[in-house]
Amino acid sequence: MKTVIVTEQEQEWQALEPPVEVIRASDYFSNLDKLSKEKLRIINLCSNYHYQSIGYYVSLLAEARGHRVFPTVMNTQEFNKPSTKDMLESELDAYIQRSLKNIKSEDFYLSVYFGKNIAHQHKELARKLHGLLPLPLFRIYFYYKTKWRIKKIASLSINDIPQSNLPFLLESANRYFSKQRFSLGRKKHLFHDLAILINPKEETPPSDKVALKKFILAGNELGIRAELITKDDYKTLNEFDALFIRETTAVNHHTYRFACKAKAEDLVVIDDPESILKCCNKVYLAETLRENHILSPKTQIISKYNWKEAIINLSFPCVLKQPDSAFSKGVIKAESLEEASHACREFLKSSELIIAQAFMPTDFDWRIGVFDQKVLYACRYYMAKNHWQIYDWSANKSDQSGKFDSVPIENVPENVLATALKACKLIGNSLYGVDIKEKDGKVYVIEINDNPSIESDVEDQIIGDRLYYTIMEGFLNRINKVRGYVK
Repeated sequence: MKTVIVTEQEQEWQALEPPVEVIRASDYFSNLDKLSKEKLRIINLCSNYHYQSIGYYVSLLAEARGHRVFPTVMNTQEFNKPSTKDMLESELDAYIQRSLKNIKSEDFYLSVYFGKNIAHQHKELARKLHGLLPLPLFRIYFYYKTKWRIKKIASLSINDIPQSNLPFLLESANRYFSKQRFSLGRKKHLFHDLAILINPKEETPPSDKVALKKFILAGNELGIRAELITKDDYKTLNEFDALFIRETTAVNHHTYRFACKAKAEDLVVIDDPESILKCCNKVYLAETLRENHILSPKTQIISKYNWKEAIINLSFPCVLKQPDSAFSKGVIKAESLEEASHACREFLKSSELIIAQAFMPTDFDWRIGVFDQKVLYACRYYMAKNHWQIYDWSANKSDQSGKFDSVPIENVPENVLATALKACKLIGNSLYGVDIKEKDGKVYVIEINDNPSIESDVEDQIIGDRLYYTIMEGFLNRINKVRGYVK
């Protein structure tokens, strides 16, 4: 498998030994025809991996294209979590104290280059840190107060490396690139019961109070004790056997941190962090659908570096979306070049990339609910009154959303169901809601939602309480499998 380094600092990495190829990050975004057809191992050496940075999108798009990438998107977000410091101290306290025992100052930092440190006495600690925090280059800042503690963790770029360390860095990189696999994450132990994460103050939650009660009752019938929790219960999450997120998810948000912690603790979790990462980002979804030949409205990825040139070629009206838009927020219909220019300026303040899609008006969108790669329910969501979207947040509260009707699965066109299932298989086997438009006999996937609405008298209109029972039964089967009760 060919190894390719993707970075904004391609000149600094040219000294690496062949067969490693170094390409510019902007070229990786735009060179679709060649790169998407090759089996590649992508080493993401961008200058930072913060949410919606260039480094973040390199890993995100690499995963969408089926490339083997290091670090993964989950790896890039891990070091930003406050709980990561506590985890490293808990797991590696003995190694930290032993490695730093001869340090005379009260502050010290340790640089890790592809799992190695230039000082021999820190060799084992660097290797252990890299095993738990799989990033190419990072630095741990320590302070001493009765014992050595971690102050902060920072990713590094090649420009952060002292000149005297560059030969060692390149040697470490070449050794690492010769490996056949990447570092793997850790696993932990098992716990009990089901936590349902909600936000009591959320205006448009994915499940209303009646639906939540039905989930709890269905769980009780199956022997699952379900309990509602909020973001304040983060520390008690490991007391449960599974986590069901019924709060609107986002990556830069506590819902994602809950999902990551649940996975790290070997809890069964819906929405799992991978599904949140993939579904919450419209750039990833657009690229994944294109790569797998699933129809969607004509889509163009626009970056902050080329947006002025890109929008000139757009057909109007078009739809511009922030990557992490939800419930029709962060989505604008641009009727002209002037409106598109204004939207790009606003959206690109918070993201390196946005997407532009062809406007495809229809009376309604299909929402196909899928769980465990099986169709669970089907609904038609109609556009809000005098509006082009399902939600119109500028309208009076009574007119903010359009009408709906639930449809028996057997009455849904077969190509709609088949497309929904095909799209979900690209994400995982969790709980999804696929939004689809029909036009001229063809079906187009608009998006795949990881946290679909399940409300009383809406999605459950056709199958009633069996909807809640099916999902709780899915949790039970997964819990039994994780705990070894069934194969």
